[in-house]
Amino acid sequence: MQTTISPSMEPSKAFCPNSACCARGQIGADNIVIHDRKRQRYRCTRCRKTFSARKGTMLEGLRKPTELIVIVVTLLSYGCPLQAIVHAFGLDERTVASWRDRAGVHCQRVHQDVVETAQLDLEHVQADEIRVKGCKMVAWMGLAIMVKTRLWLAGTVSLTRDRALADRILQQVRRCAEPLKALLVLTDGWAAYPGSIKRAFREKVKDTPGRGRARLCLWPDLHIGTVIKRTQKKRVVEVTRTMSHGSQEEAERLLQQSQGGSVLNTAFIERLNATMRQRLATLTRKCRQGARRLRPLETGMYLLGTTYNLCWPHHELCKLTHEGRVCTPAMAAGLTDHIWSVSELLHYKVAPTPWVEPKRRGRQKKDAQTPVPVRKQPSNRALVRLRKGVLCSATG
Repeated sequence: MQTTISPSMEPSKAFCPNSACCARGQIGADNIVIHDRKRQRYRCTRCRKTFSARKGTMLEGLRKPTELIVIVVTLLSYGCPLQAIVHAFGLDERTVASWRDRAGVHCQRVHQDVVETAQLDLEHVQADEIRVKGCKMVAWMGLAIMVKTRLWLAGTVSLTRDRALADRILQQVRRCAEPLKALLVLTDGWAAYPGSIKRAFREKVKDTPGRGRARLCLWPDLHIGTVIKRTQKKRVVEVTRTMSHGSQEEAERLLQQSQGGSVLNTAFIERLNATMRQRLATLTRKCRQGARRLRPLETGMYLLGTTYNLCWPHHELCKLTHEGRVCTPAMAAGLTDHIWSVSELLHYKVAPTPWVEPKRRGRQKKDAQTPVPVRKQPSNRALVRLRKGVLCSATG
């Protein structure tokens, strides 16, 4: 396979990644110039530091051809086992695992930059967890989805199914949501969900002016529904639907508005669970690709979830009853205007936060009008400086 032709360098679209630079993360500030075209390096005119054009991407520091890396990551996002990729391309298994983890970490940064900062009007959210049976361990993967656009909102991995797992899922959903909007959250019968939802979706309210703490109040249009299924011989025989918080009428209105069905359900998050089990090799039932550590499980989840949001057109959204065009969940949510390629995803750079001048500490500088204190005149007494080990008779 031939080496990739280096893309044209555009300093106007680059930013300084140096955390100590006063112009870090600024695009179009005219502080980036080309330092070396052959090695693909830029230079910042503010901090005088040079950096690679791949800085901040998944491909930073890799010497393999870009086409090969993109093909391997695409196969991993579709659930291809590592052993098959190793046999097909003649790579080392540790190399493929390293690419998977690097791609997952990069996709996590992209998800935080694109989805968690979007401030979406979620309307209808469903949350659930997957039991992961690994090698000598059992883990839990919590997921959440926006029903109207099928956008994957949050995901977390834990060894225990406790309140901390539910809190982390709902806190991620909270970062994606526009505050104080009408919201319906549907979950299964796990008792930890209602309390975690109430802790996540609340705001500080100051009742009285002056000093004192503000109290935390729930969103006024927050509605929490619970769907409990009873099975016999692996078949659902009874479904119990209850409202843990909020009104039934408003919940039904949000269901119709988000096209999430006519009754309380968790069908959409269960469909996402099936997609995760299909495309994440460690979640495939009755396979030899069992999970051994939480880190590969988490990176694989972010790789699959981010490509699901940005790269793969959703079959249901393409119908006339929804968007009526070929689009991804991110396009339906208004986060992007085109379908991303895997190469574009891996080349995406997350800009650091803008530099803020630190506060100066210590005494403030005195004004020029402030009179300078007059230094005392030295006395007529002679000053004698003694050297170590030398006696002087003039000290008397």
